[in-house]
Amino acid sequence: MRSIIFSFLFIILATGFVSAQQQQDGVPVAAMKMATPQTSDLTKSFDEFLLDLPNETWRVTNKTANPEIIYGDRLDGYLQIRKVAVDQGTTLSDVIDREINQKLQFKPGFVNGKEENFKGNLSGKAANYEYTGSGKAMIGRVYFLQADNKTVYVLHFTGLRDKLRLLRNQTDAIARSFELKK
Repeated sequence: MRSIIFSFLFIILATGFVSAQQQQDGVPVAAMKMATPQTSDLTKSFDEFLLDLPNETWRVTNKTANPEIIYGDRLDGYLQIRKVAVDQGTTLSDVIDREINQKLQFKPGFVNGKEENFKGNLSGKAANYEYTGSGKAMIGRVYFLQADNKTVYVLHFTGLRDKLRLLRNQTDAIARSFELKK
């Protein structure tokens, strides 16, 4: 009986492998199907910008001047987007310092993390931090995207530490897709 089950599983795996090896113009057909984005439903348009959501679990809850997007439940992943006017000559590090000193450092249990350079449709920096919310370990990841020398867009993700860490590739993808309307 055991050998029949193993034989059956081997046939299923081998069939899947062979079909994945079928190619069109040198690219495996299976890879083409997985790489095809569903931008029609997942590209979200706002007044001044567009962004792509990785899947249907991300949903827009507020499309006003400061949009909000939630991943399933607000504690799992929450995104707020703000447009910040800055004086000419203000660096992204200055904007990050102001955000930390005026808003973030007052969160309970705030622990500042590292900053890193970030590239997407707009380049900028990403900053990380941890805090406690409702007695739970939370994290924040904030993308500061430079639109021009007077405008920075702030994409502020928060969520439960264990859940939002698992979504890091998705938050990066959303920030990379952020694009100003022409």
